[in-house]
Amino acid sequence: MNKDIIYIDVEDDITAIIGKVKDAKQKIVALVPPKRIGVLQSAVNLRLLARAASQADKHLVIISSNPALVALAAAAKLPVAKNLQSKPEVAQIAALDIDDGEDVIDGAQLPVGEFAKSAAATAPLVTVNNPAIDSAINDNAAEDTANRALPPAPGQAPGKALTKSGIKVPNFGDFRKKLVLIVAGGVLLLGFLIWAIFFAPRATVEITARTSDSSVNNKVTLANDVATNLAANTIKSTTQQTKKAESVEFEATGSRDAGNKASGTMKLTRTNPSGTPLTVPAGTTFTSGPRTFISTEAAVLVTKLTADGLDPGSGTVNVQAAELGDEFNLSARAYQPGVTGVNAQGSDMSGGSHRLIKIVSPEDIQKATEQLKQQDTAAIKKQLNSQLGDDVIAIDQTFKVDQASPVSSPAVDQEVAAGVKPKLSSEITYSISGVEKSTLNDYLDAHFTKQLEGLNDQRTYNNGADKVTFTNVNAGERGFTANIVATAKIGPKIEDSVIKDRSKGKRYGEIQQSIEAIQGVDNVDVKFWPFWVSAAPNDAKRIAVEFKLNESK
Repeated sequence: MNKDIIYIDVEDDITAIIGKVKDAKQKIVALVPPKRIGVLQSAVNLRLLARAASQADKHLVIISSNPALVALAAAAKLPVAKNLQSKPEVAQIAALDIDDGEDVIDGAQLPVGEFAKSAAATAPLVTVNNPAIDSAINDNAAEDTANRALPPAPGQAPGKALTKSGIKVPNFGDFRKKLVLIVAGGVLLLGFLIWAIFFAPRATVEITARTSDSSVNNKVTLANDVATNLAANTIKSTTQQTKKAESVEFEATGSRDAGNKASGTMKLTRTNPSGTPLTVPAGTTFTSGPRTFISTEAAVLVTKLTADGLDPGSGTVNVQAAELGDEFNLSARAYQPGVTGVNAQGSDMSGGSHRLIKIVSPEDIQKATEQLKQQDTAAIKKQLNSQLGDDVIAIDQTFKVDQASPVSSPAVDQEVAAGVKPKLSSEITYSISGVEKSTLNDYLDAHFTKQLEGLNDQRTYNNGADKVTFTNVNAGERGFTANIVATAKIGPKIEDSVIKDRSKGKRYGEIQQSIEAIQGVDNVDVKFWPFWVSAAPNDAKRIAVEFKLNESK
């Protein structure tokens, strides 16, 4: 069976040993004392150990061959083993003589403390049941056992009883810890006081000033390659763009006849012989009823005198039907030529056929192109705005979609196979422009500074850049033209340095009275920090000034 082994240190007291026994995880606990058994030389301590083990449901075994400790363990009914592999047993103690019904303890037979030296190793061990010992265990159960007086040896007179002197030896370890804590606390307190008095105090002076609105509505040029200049009314812009290959499938609605034209030959004969050759040019028509054929080559008819007689002039040319279809597959017959002075005799015409196919029409391309332009661009705008960054105000009206020439597959007028949808593809460039906030501030500050020339007692509190808008935005040669619209807040000129000088070292009422005397100030509020501060610090760097505008006209 598993057991926990506890090795006792010479400096361990009985309370520490009991704690280790109670904390043991196994039911069986082997207690290994040191060479000098220390606190275990007390019968009371062993009884305390036995009781604590019983209450914690532990089976305690003492590993020792010390005769004195074996005897004491037997008295406490604790089993003893010589080593960790031996079987534990409770030692047998010889019974004591009884005198007048009382148990007598003989110090020579019961080795305790210093008397362990005089105990014979082979002397029988005696179990003692003394009410006095039991009473001592009950009375001292909660106390840590100290060295106690021992019974006198045989023939010796009893020693004089010891009494408590009332003098307590100080614990210098505890004293040292307390001293360190007191010193550390004093240092922290001193540091806190220095911080609280010299570094922590802050003051914020909030001033509400009377202001009036002043607007700007200038026509400006926005371009990436210009500098921001009030006189030229130019504002430098920045542009972000992205290219995407877009495509859209569409239905082909065109159709055409992809059949073949009938063809054959035409024999030509001059009707009026002449010494002058007659030329029948290519493209000459030959008609039979509603069907017309066209020659694909020229013929020169020359009158000749042959052995058979006079040849007025003849020749043969290839012809092709003017239209598609099997209705041009005609048998040999005479045709009406498109030139005079010639008779025409056609051969059998063949090869004509009809085959109707679906094709991509120009109208289909136009509709698909519009579909490409109408695709959702919200996500692309969001992406471009993100590329511009938080420090740039995007101008939505500058958003452009530039589409390259679309390519259709199949091409216009080409056949579309069954079950296949034509696709129109194009590379589209998306772009948007904006103006950096710092650039807007520069332009508006310059505008209102110029507007306030000669008004030394006025200043711009808010140039309106946070709510600026651009109207009438149009694409131009260099970028865009637009109207910049903003409304500034103009009020009395109050310098921060003046406010700080008037506030240094003063209390709430003094600061309020001093600043409200300045022309244009409506109200003054002062906030101190931390809560124990009641006056503004003398250091102007720790005084903040905030202006609030009352939106008046």
